[in-house]
Formats: sequence, structure tokens, C-alpha cells
Amino acid sequence: MRATRGTEGTGSTGSTLGWAAADSWTMTRRELAHWARQPVQVVVGLVFPVMMLLMFGYLIGGGRGVEGNFKDYLVPGMLTMTMAFGLESTMLSVTQDLGKGIIDRFRSMPMASGAVLVGRSIADMLQSVVGLAVMIAVGYAIGWRWHGDCASFLGAVGLLLLLRFAMLWAGIHLAMVAGRPETVQAVQILVWPVGFLSNAIAVPESMPSWLGAVVEWNPMSATATAVRGLFGNPGAAGDSWAATNAELLAVVWPLALVTVFFPLAVGRFRRLSR
Repeated sequence: MRATRGTEGTGSTGSTLGWAAADSWTMTRRELAHWARQPVQVVVGLVFPVMMLLMFGYLIGGGRGVEGNFKDYLVPGMLTMTMAFGLESTMLSVTQDLGKGIIDRFRSMPMASGAVLVGRSIADMLQSVVGLAVMIAVGYAIGWRWHGDCASFLGAVGLLLLLRFAMLWAGIHLAMVAGRPETVQAVQILVWPVGFLSNAIAVPESMPSWLGAVVEWNPMSATATAVRGLFGNPGAAGDSWAATNAELLAVVWPLALVTVFFPLAVGRFRRLSR
């Protein structure tokens, strides 16, 4: 039977939230400690999107249908795709904790339900901030520039992190559904179609009409288009509702994903903890 704090049931809401925050931060520190013990994994997670950016920027090239400097179009798109990269490491960590019985140890302790997942998500978001900073610096080094003010820049970064937060909770839920690390290897393949079926690299107008319509409604396309607008970079010339309301969709899509997957993930964790 799961242990609970003696006053958790009768304490005030503020005290309960305070305990939940403290437990979540403890779990966050646990995840951050893994960074020091596994620096190679962290470095690989930072280097991989940089390699993708350089590959598309210099080796593969492209820009069919893009007006202006292709790198100004590409970098915001790759920043958006970076929000999908690395989810497999989070998913693997969750399934490994389940497989090794670590979750069983945590559920026997007097800690808030779901603190393990929240701590995992906070650590992932901190790593995402570092990854974004690295990608922005590399983009600037290869010639990309943003032309807006500081408020627009922070707004673009906020939309990128909002997308990451939404995809993170989708990944956590899928990891608990998968249950085993080897199953995650198959589930993580889903990240690639979502990423490449977007306007991160090419404009929808250069695609077949039916495919372009699918691409325009991709949540990652909405974020990429909105981020380009906030950065003052060239974007797709589409006149569809999805293209002209990209900033709205860049908020609505992630919030919808969080609304669906956050309660599913926490609910499934609670059932595992019984």
C-alpha cells in the first residue's frame, strides 16, 4: 500500500501544492544528476539537431519555393523540429524506471502522485532550453538573422517551448503505454513522419496539393510559420486558413495536446501506483 504524508489528506491546499512542488523538484534534481553521470548522452542530444541543420543548410540544400535567403527559412523550421528530437531519450528513461522497479520504490514513499513525471518533464524542458540556445547560436553562425524586437524573439522561443512541452507529455504517455524500452524503439519512429510532414524544410506550395494541405495543418507547421513571422524571416506564401492563422494554431495545437495527454499520462501513472 502506498505511503502518504500524515497530514496530506487534511492539510490545506497550499500545503499540498507545496509538498507536490517540493517532490517534483526532488525528482527534477534526480534527472539533472543523470546529466553529470551520462554527459555523452547529453552531448549527443545537443549535437544531433545541429548536424541536421548543417546537413540541410549545406549538403542537401533546397529552398524550392522559398523567397529570400533559404537559411532564414530553414533555421526557424529546424528549431521547430528540434522540439521533437530527443523525445526517445525521455521515453526510454520512463520505461527503464518502470522496468527496473524504481517506480515501485517511489510509490512506497510519502511523495506526491505524479511528481516523478513532473520532475522528468521539468528536466527535459531545461535541456530543451539549452538545446534551443545552441541551435540559435549555430544558426547565427551560419548566417541566419532575426529581424524583430526582443518581445517577438521571446514570443517565438515561448511558442517553441510550448510545442516541446506538449510533445513531451504525449511522449511520456506513449512510453507508459509501450511499457518496455524495446517497444519505445518502434513508437519513436512516429516522430519522424510528424517532423518531416511539416513546412520546416520546404514550403507546402512546392508539394502536391493534397500533401500540402496535410502539411499546413500539422502542429509543427503552425509553430514553424508563427516563429518565422515573429523572427521576421520569410515564410510560406499560402493563403489557407491554417497559414494565415498560424500564431493562433501554434497556441491551440499544443494546448489541445497537453489537455489530452497530461491527464492520460498522470492517470495511467496513478493506476500503475496502486
